[in-house]
Amino acid sequence: MQLFESFFGLIGDLTWGWALIPFLVIIGVFFTVVTGFVQIRFFRRMFRVLSSKNQTGDPNAISAREALLLSVGGRVGGGNIAGVAVAITLGGPGAVFWMWAIALVGMATSLIECSLAQLYKRSEGDGTYRGGPARSIIHGLGKDYRWLAVLYAICLIASFAFGFNAFQGNTVAGAAEESLGIGRLWTGIGLTVITGLIVFGGIHRIAKVADVIVPIMAVGYIAMALIVILINVTEIPAALYMIVANAFGFEEAVGGGMGAALAQGLRRGLFSNEAGLGSAPNVAATADVRHPISQGITQSFSVFIDTIIICTCTALIILLGDVYTPGDEAVDGIVLTQQSLVSHLGGWTSYFLTVAILLFAFSSIIYNYYLGENALTSMTGNTMAVQVLRVLVMGVVFLGATAPGATAVFFFSDPMMGILAVVNLLALMMLFPTAKRILDDFKEQISAGVARPVFNPDKFSDLDIDRTAWTGKDPDAD
Repeated sequence: MQLFESFFGLIGDLTWGWALIPFLVIIGVFFTVVTGFVQIRFFRRMFRVLSSKNQTGDPNAISAREALLLSVGGRVGGGNIAGVAVAITLGGPGAVFWMWAIALVGMATSLIECSLAQLYKRSEGDGTYRGGPARSIIHGLGKDYRWLAVLYAICLIASFAFGFNAFQGNTVAGAAEESLGIGRLWTGIGLTVITGLIVFGGIHRIAKVADVIVPIMAVGYIAMALIVILINVTEIPAALYMIVANAFGFEEAVGGGMGAALAQGLRRGLFSNEAGLGSAPNVAATADVRHPISQGITQSFSVFIDTIIICTCTALIILLGDVYTPGDEAVDGIVLTQQSLVSHLGGWTSYFLTVAILLFAFSSIIYNYYLGENALTSMTGNTMAVQVLRVLVMGVVFLGATAPGATAVFFFSDPMMGILAVVNLLALMMLFPTAKRILDDFKEQISAGVARPVFNPDKFSDLDIDRTAWTGKDPDAD
């Protein structure tokens, strides 16, 4: 076991240790500049996904809004509550600024990777679609790169479907035991049963559940943060100044100054919004939209919601309170956020935060499961394999909830996600010329006065596109 831990530790050092984060930043900046700051240009269009007018009308299809909420449910989690607190503790308030910065460039990366997943998606014949980086590699780069798609799929299943779901089960059970006094066994049984009911219902049931849970948890948490902000409205300018001053080293809150703020902000921001890691495109491909770029814009909005809105809410809850002391690492993680919220609004908020964590973690479980299922189907069409995966994921969730020490078995999760991200970024760079072509097509239609551009596969006959997924006709035209 020690040998395996050392091996995966080395992989983690070679990816997350020094190579991956700069790679993600550089590619994000490259996509932003070459696309003409597309995330800013189309920012107003991001909000269209919230309107029913943006749906194609197929009752069997997953809507763009459902795909958005499912991806938000996956991105939003412990990183938005505990992760922000850790970033501020270790990097100072300036870490929040660099979380904003990486989110802005990450919005462009997410747009590109999710648009490609849409472009190369495959119809399931029942109104639903499957896609993601594995299929983008196979159909975009060719059969010779299938081995790269298989490597990606294996890493995705190992890290998200198994590893991270064990940790999420542990998070839910731990929060329920500490705040509500519910034993881990009972939480594990309940969580496993509910997980099974949802995942055995397929993508439709997963999307419908996310459509309900995510707005409740996100709006509830944001509303609580807004109350804190309104109570302390006169302190907002000072808090924002603290963030900016610490980010550029004008004020030093922790040892390491600007360097600590930069490192913690970039790392925690990337872990939170997942832009460029190759996870969200699997969900993005399920949506029935008129043009691949439309869903790319929607998923760019998902990054904005995750980091610019929800992470900022957590940061202000902490910085406007009197619990956080610069340089003091005694109170860290979820405890810092919880105590800060209590200091603002009273002890009852600790129960509110527990419920929020439960919802965040549960939405992540169903999201992580679907990533694993989608990756598995890219390697094999055997339906029995999918059923086995569902049972295994239920077992992993139960194990993580009832035996917290068992999560140590999944030490390989972060290193495998590192490999996953490297594979995804390499594929994105090779497929970027194709992404630029469909982006230019979208822009041309906008410039010609088309309110909602429609993708015409006849204009891209050289690409391996599933013609049944793209008719080239506006569904509202008839």
